[in-house]
Amino acid sequence: MSMIRDLRQAVRPALRKTSGPYSAYDATRDPSASTAVVDCAVYRDGKRLENTGCLTPREAMLRVREGGGFAWIGLHEPTEEEFSGIAAEFGLHPLAVEDAVHAHQRPKLERYDDTLFTVFKTVHYVDHTELTPTSEVVETGEVMCFTGPDFVITVRHGGQGSLRNLRVRLQDDPELLDKGPSAVLHAIADHVVDGYIAVADAVQVDIDEIEIDVFSAPSKGSTRGTDTGRIYQLKREVLEFKRAVTPLLRPMQLLSERPMRLVDPDIQKYFRDVADHLARVQEQVIGFDELLNSILQANLAQATVAQNEDMRKITSWAAIIAVPTAVCGIYGMNFDHMPELHWRYGYPMVLVGIGGICLAIHRTLKRNGWL
Repeated sequence: MSMIRDLRQAVRPALRKTSGPYSAYDATRDPSASTAVVDCAVYRDGKRLENTGCLTPREAMLRVREGGGFAWIGLHEPTEEEFSGIAAEFGLHPLAVEDAVHAHQRPKLERYDDTLFTVFKTVHYVDHTELTPTSEVVETGEVMCFTGPDFVITVRHGGQGSLRNLRVRLQDDPELLDKGPSAVLHAIADHVVDGYIAVADAVQVDIDEIEIDVFSAPSKGSTRGTDTGRIYQLKREVLEFKRAVTPLLRPMQLLSERPMRLVDPDIQKYFRDVADHLARVQEQVIGFDELLNSILQANLAQATVAQNEDMRKITSWAAIIAVPTAVCGIYGMNFDHMPELHWRYGYPMVLVGIGGICLAIHRTLKRNGWL
């Protein structure tokens, strides 16, 4: 991912001169123009104004100041240079800008003057035919959202979590979109949490599969403990999922409970539903973590029991083999005067004696469950 990002940073300056939605604008003339912008539109009375998809952020805000409404600017993995013009145009705080550019942030909600800065971790389930000790189960990305009185700026990191379909759905609901930037913030939060619910259901299937494999009767020739790598890998993926879900609960509760000037009161009610769904997912993820701990401990205990059984069998056979080893060792010392050495039936009697003793030991160990 770092190599791709470096390549993108090297290529974008050339693209700015030859292609892209803002190729007609010179970045030196309009610092807000950037090839990292995926979409830039102005919304008024809940509807997207026509011919606003090719505007620069500065031109979009001029439309907003002239006739009202709000601008929604979407960016994908901008560099510092690409985001600096937009940050200056909208007066974004340097700390929030730094977090938005460098990514890898913890989900949070911060207020800078008249702007809310929200970080969401997006989670995508990676389909796989079979869970292995190296399988990637969840893939994470990030969506940062700057919410102001008359603008929304979304910064997306990662290959997943596109907001294109979300934007289309919102445009089909003018009544909700008319509530302003806070409606977009709620839609993004709801979209992210809905993704959590879908991933949680898929991870539940993987955990059920692991649980069945661990606690089912072992097939002939199989050994216990072979699922430890799969369990540990799934636990790591659940932990990554947990890091995305748990920190977001507090920001959603604040948005749903504390009155904020930038959040429409009608939209605030909808945040309660998002917080409730998020709390349910959090409980589910915590349950996954605890269940995987129990499954891992059970699997290790089964492996230990299997090893003890193997050691008991090895010890039992060693005790049986010790009898002929001792007798043959004694009679192999070649002394002239030994009991029954010159007796005609001495050899078969020794063999019979060895067989009888070994059989008695075998029956005793088998009756005690060692064999």
